[in-house]
Amino acid sequence: MSVRVRYAPSPTGMQHIGGVRTALFNYFFARAQKGSFILRVEDTDQERTTADALQDLYDTLDWLGIEWDEGPLVGGDHGPYVQSERFSLYQEYAEKLISDGKAYRCFCTPERLSDLREKQVAEKAKQQGYDRHCRNLTDDERSKLESQGLQSVVRLKVPLEGKTTFHDVLMGDITRRNSDVNPDPVLLKSDGFPTYHLANVIDDHLMGISHIMRAQEWIPSGPLHILLYEAFGWEPPIYCHLPMVMGKDGQKLSKRHGSTAVRDFRKKGYLPEALMNYVSMVGWSYDGQREFFTKEELCELFSLEKINKAPGVFDYKKLDWYNGMYIRQKSDEELTELLVPYLQEATFVSEVPTVDELSMVKAIVPVVKERLKVLEDVVEMSRFLFTEIDVPQSSSLIPKKQDAKTTLEVLKQVVPIIKKMANTADEVIEEELVALANGLEIKVNGVFMPIRVAVTGSTISPPLFDSIRLLGLDTAVARLERAISTLENEVA
Repeated sequence: MSVRVRYAPSPTGMQHIGGVRTALFNYFFARAQKGSFILRVEDTDQERTTADALQDLYDTLDWLGIEWDEGPLVGGDHGPYVQSERFSLYQEYAEKLISDGKAYRCFCTPERLSDLREKQVAEKAKQQGYDRHCRNLTDDERSKLESQGLQSVVRLKVPLEGKTTFHDVLMGDITRRNSDVNPDPVLLKSDGFPTYHLANVIDDHLMGISHIMRAQEWIPSGPLHILLYEAFGWEPPIYCHLPMVMGKDGQKLSKRHGSTAVRDFRKKGYLPEALMNYVSMVGWSYDGQREFFTKEELCELFSLEKINKAPGVFDYKKLDWYNGMYIRQKSDEELTELLVPYLQEATFVSEVPTVDELSMVKAIVPVVKERLKVLEDVVEMSRFLFTEIDVPQSSSLIPKKQDAKTTLEVLKQVVPIIKKMANTADEVIEEELVALANGLEIKVNGVFMPIRVAVTGSTISPPLFDSIRLLGLDTAVARLERAISTLENEVA
């Protein structure tokens, strides 16, 4: 069987981690099986569909390097690939179901349906939902209603008895009583727009989709889709419902855990190869040990059998670790090019960087490279180099369990040592600072922390001696002396 899979998002919001994982699994499976990956835009919800969301779909897949074989922008033999351009097809097939006695027109008004719902709730009726009022109308009754100009929808005739079963690659056979399926769901709305279920089944069949990989939240829709395939007399595809993506608290991943939109990760400076690698590991494992894969390796090694049944946990800290590892694989030249836009946005570097600005960025890269988790981290790490920092408050200069008087004495003795950095090796300077700490009977951090805060304005920065050299010895000493004045005022 020729493998044909699809990613079919609705452009009603920005691409998120769960959706992108579905896209990646479909893409890798298609490539591993030498099959086709189809992109389809399911925009039947016209009220919520936006041009920004559609563009974000294209931009996200492009950024991740996911090429679709058929779909919008590239075409194919089974188009159009945007559902709003296929309405005549849905209407044609809905009419076929009616003529075959598998579906019917329903003339119930919104008011009647609302009253029905209220009555069922009030009476705590066992049967909730549509009561199949129009299911057995005679031809005369239908003609009369049509002559009154009443609008109608098309509903599926769900069997009143029996069960429907479909097989899932991960979950095995899933069976549901037909009486528990949504009673005679709407397939075609009164305005001619299809519902998700009708359009989805028709498109998957006409596009020759062989395997459907989608989130487990769609399992309840499985029996209904099988009933639609049976109504049309079509062979259903192979189903594989993917495990949920959860937060570390065991709840479905959402904004309360942190950002889930891919464009937010991209803006912060996550690399596409890092995000692709990590997201692919959420719910899939090659051998339970290996963690790093290139896109090309995943395209070769991916298989459905290695997808986990249990939910996958999205760990933001683990993603940071992945991203840091990928950042450190970049050459200094590559990283310089990646960091410049972040420094430009912070106005540290001109829109058209000068030679001096580029030289500074190149000098910063090897210093910050080991500490970057995301690319935007470079802004705070290097701020002290591009802007005049505020005079540190005395409280920020004084380490825990150390008083102002001792810290003042530390900085006074530090200045002559730091001044020797111009012609003294860093190892010697470090030995002298450690000796100073020992002589004052304080912890080493009691010396290094005040220097760092005085020079950079932060307790977290690139390596201290590298920071001082990048800043310039004269500027560093001036900042130390300014900190000394602050502490003198505190002690006085």
